[in-house]
Amino acid sequence: MNYRFLLIMTAFAACTGSLFAQGERKDKTAVTYEELYDEPYSVNKLFIGIQPLYGELFVTNVNAGFGMEAAYYYKDKADFRAHFRKTYSQQFFDFSRDLAYKQSSMDNRAEVYNYFELGGTYHVKDFEQSSKTKMFLYKKSYRGDKWAARVPLSADVPCKVRKIYGVRLGAIIWDSSTDLERVIEKQGLTNADLKTAEGVPLPDTEFNDRGEAIPVHPFTNISSMGAYIGGSMSWIKNVAVNFDKFEEGIDDLIFTAYADILLSPSISIDDLVYTNKGPNGEAVGPTMTYLVDPIKTKIFGFRMGIDGRFNRQFSWSYGIETGYRPSIEGRSYYALLKISFPVFGTNLDYKVESFGK
Repeated sequence: MNYRFLLIMTAFAACTGSLFAQGERKDKTAVTYEELYDEPYSVNKLFIGIQPLYGELFVTNVNAGFGMEAAYYYKDKADFRAHFRKTYSQQFFDFSRDLAYKQSSMDNRAEVYNYFELGGTYHVKDFEQSSKTKMFLYKKSYRGDKWAARVPLSADVPCKVRKIYGVRLGAIIWDSSTDLERVIEKQGLTNADLKTAEGVPLPDTEFNDRGEAIPVHPFTNISSMGAYIGGSMSWIKNVAVNFDKFEEGIDDLIFTAYADILLSPSISIDDLVYTNKGPNGEAVGPTMTYLVDPIKTKIFGFRMGIDGRFNRQFSWSYGIETGYRPSIEGRSYYALLKISFPVFGTNLDYKVESFGK
């Protein structure tokens, strides 16, 4: 037993020594660099981004699609943002609308998901601090598989960082279709709680074209108009250095973290329009409107998220957001991921000096 133990310990020690020996890289030497610029206040004023794809896990309606986003920085005083997005199509990208098309018993037309947001951030405090950034060392000879299989070296470079403490305010408008059957079940209601103005309850069952009794599936549309107020912190770096024996290093990220309170005093749910169906699936009786007043909504919510873009003429950006959006009670949680590419940036300065001959 002792003999085996000694063999195992010897092998372990040999492997450990080999690993430590491999950790010492021959190319791990000090580097020198020349600063090209370090100007966090010299960033583009306007960014316009095209979002070819976003994805949103919204309990009211899971959706994905495309959008556009614009950001404008007014000196060191404020910045403004505008954003819209909508789904590509009914199938897959607009879950509730697709489900309504396949299962809904209602005569209501299922609404396309649309989202609009407009707002601004006032810079309560906009200042500059000393910091540092980590830049990876890269050579053109590292291209392809050699770069993919390599653990890159990095160097810490002193730089300036611009920090912004801001107060955010804006407006949000969105509309969507939604599955009301799940809402009724979650809020402890039944179809009988949804009645016409004359007190006629919504039926629980109907007949399909094969004469089979099936449940009545209520779908409807919801629209919301509201506002948000909150705070944000932004970090802006805009530095470039020229490394000796390596390619230039650049860090020009504009990164923002934010948190908002959401308020939507105007949440509208369409009443249900329904025509009862007979044993052969034919329309029986008049088309009636059933009020959705018993459905509870939630006008308050909150969100938090991060946003990143780069100070370049042609680049990309990203955004991650999660929270509880004012909506139908019990169906307000959402998580959002959005990618913008390309993003066009400009400082809107097209003046040149002129001299007389």
